[in-house]
Amino acid sequence: MIKLYDTGAYLLNGTELVADTKDAQAVIKSKLGTEAPSREEAARGTIAYGILADHNTSGNMEKLQIKFDKLTSHDITFVGIIQTARASGLEKFPVPYVLTNCHNSLCAVGGTINEDDHMFGLTCAKKYGGVYVPPHQAVIHQFAREMLAGGGKMILGSDSHTRYGALGTMAMGEGGPELVKQLLEQTYDIDMPGVIGVYMTGAPVPGVGPQDVALAIIGAVFANGYVKNKVMEFVGPGVANLSADFRIGVDVMTTETTCLSSIWKTDETIKEFYDIHGRSADYKELNPAAVTYYDGIIHVELDKIKPMIAMPFHPSNTYTIEELNANLMDILDDVEKKALISLDGKVDYTLKDKVRDGKLYVEQGIIAGCAGGGFENICAAADILRGASIGYDEFTLSVYPASTPIYMELAKNGVLADLMETGAIVKTAFCGPCFGAGDTPANNALSIRHSTRNFPNREGSKIQNGQISSVALMDARSIAATAANKGYLTPATEFAGEYRHPVYHFDKTIYENRVFDSKGEADPSVEIKFGPNIKDWPKMPALTDHLILKVVSEIHDPVTTTDELIPSGETSSFRSNPLGLAEFTLSRKDPAYVGRAKEVQAAEHAREEGADPAGALAELAPVMETVKKAGYEINNENTGIGSTIFAVKPGDGSAREQAASCQKVLGGWANIANEYATKRYRSNLINWGMLPFLIPEGDLPFENGDYLFVPDIKEAVAKKAEEITVYNAGRGMQSFTVKLGDLTEDEREIILKGCLINYNRK
Repeated sequence: MIKLYDTGAYLLNGTELVADTKDAQAVIKSKLGTEAPSREEAARGTIAYGILADHNTSGNMEKLQIKFDKLTSHDITFVGIIQTARASGLEKFPVPYVLTNCHNSLCAVGGTINEDDHMFGLTCAKKYGGVYVPPHQAVIHQFAREMLAGGGKMILGSDSHTRYGALGTMAMGEGGPELVKQLLEQTYDIDMPGVIGVYMTGAPVPGVGPQDVALAIIGAVFANGYVKNKVMEFVGPGVANLSADFRIGVDVMTTETTCLSSIWKTDETIKEFYDIHGRSADYKELNPAAVTYYDGIIHVELDKIKPMIAMPFHPSNTYTIEELNANLMDILDDVEKKALISLDGKVDYTLKDKVRDGKLYVEQGIIAGCAGGGFENICAAADILRGASIGYDEFTLSVYPASTPIYMELAKNGVLADLMETGAIVKTAFCGPCFGAGDTPANNALSIRHSTRNFPNREGSKIQNGQISSVALMDARSIAATAANKGYLTPATEFAGEYRHPVYHFDKTIYENRVFDSKGEADPSVEIKFGPNIKDWPKMPALTDHLILKVVSEIHDPVTTTDELIPSGETSSFRSNPLGLAEFTLSRKDPAYVGRAKEVQAAEHAREEGADPAGALAELAPVMETVKKAGYEINNENTGIGSTIFAVKPGDGSAREQAASCQKVLGGWANIANEYATKRYRSNLINWGMLPFLIPEGDLPFENGDYLFVPDIKEAVAKKAEEITVYNAGRGMQSFTVKLGDLTEDEREIILKGCLINYNRK
């Protein structure tokens, strides 16, 4: 089904693999009849290398400085991004920037907050020359597929699932500050990433959909980091056997592998996609070179993929549905053991009560968003459900088409009526179910979803209130088969009926009628509309010579998600209010964090005002005395006071910058980790002026509540010190070392200045 190569490999003429063994060059020569290129030369034959070279401005392909063609954000992120850019002197969007409104679309809670953000976005699109997509018109990534993507182009988005590789566009999801840099005509700076070939053969059997293929890949590569921070390049003869919608459905889920980006070979199928959407000129044929070298290979045998399920609480916790049904109690026992770690034992959690007559019963099905809401997914689900009923028991089914054009076509071809007749509810384009802002299940319920993530509380439950429900990820086809079976888990391969495969007709009239497109023309006379919840970023100090850091949270989960660092769902309305949102930091993981951080921040505020920090936080007095006795001359001018957290591997999941900025707003100066789950999260820390410290796995030289003294940190950052000595002032100045990892010159300067806003402020 999925095979990972232990070595790199050469791909010959896009079809044949040769493992990178000692006789690889001789094998290639014998097959081609000519001298084989070197590994380095063949590595330049990847599609990814060509696109990156076209967008690199550094002149050095080892140290990339990328300028993107287009940018895109949604209404949880664009306010903060534009506010940051405005503080840095923004006058005009230098490239097309699309502001969609698909996350905070519901305005039933929080007064005027959400719609105020939308009006902020509309007026900014007018003032700075952008594009504004009103609520319920399209989810961010479907609009980008329909209207933005282009062969050989690069798009940067402030949502982690910014992936348009199936359409020949290399897209990346990053935290907001990286978009700010592009708005200020700066660059996205990374080392040349490795490129992993995803070599596809065969064709999916009926009933297997894109989510099944995606989950099989995620299950094979997440835990071992096979593609972490690399580009996944989809090649091989099997690609031709997948429709455009199918490729898109696999592609969007590559985010869950922790890869940097993705790109696919393109062909007539993708050309047809552009033709259908009236953008034929944006198609470009992309293929690897005749001899191409990949740093690793994921061999996907499409014909052997079976309907999959990712059990709570991670997309990599995968099984075939057949395997789950055959070993139900054993697998549920394993899921519950893993849940004890994810949920910190805070609630009693079981799925065994879902077993009825030896079958797993689920209470909810959702087909939605950038992963599930595509035309083909919904039509296939309707084919399976046609003539059936979801019943009148607990099970419910909601379907969210990913854009209004898709919704309109479903209405025209009768699929909408077919679905509604079964008892399914069809709703407008909205990302809410993906992050807990819509269709939250009942307490103790299990929801099966064709969406992107199933982290703890991702669906909206609140563990701190004793409320827990959970999500399993599945393909729309098997969700429909389960719905037709009235909630009993069923793989779509058991459906013996006909798939009609209706033709899709795209009609952009609704976009022409409703979407504001400045065509790149800015109008400086437009006044931005600010709601009362839209606040400026607070002032943030520059890095001092030395730091005193109190450890205010200690997390030992194998992975800490951004959802756990700053919750999604009900907090979304506060994402335009830095101080308001910060009150929710770590609220689901460590509810005492905010209070502890504020106590330390009070001491820092006293320092900034020239007062005695120990006057605001008495426990600082002996710490400062210990540091002075060790021979360090510390005072208000040279020593900052802040907080830090430890987590084993923080930052899996969303690109949302607030996972880092909320810590900074509360006086955080650093994270300490064994490793960072994604580049996105580490970049967010840096752009908010926080030190991304690394320590090796093993016994911690500190614990929650300890004070750490970091001498000469400003000099260490400026002079590129590889190791930094830190002292635990509560343990007799016991020393240990941390590392910062690779930093670009700009990143060092951002940390020294205190944050990206300070770095750019005019």
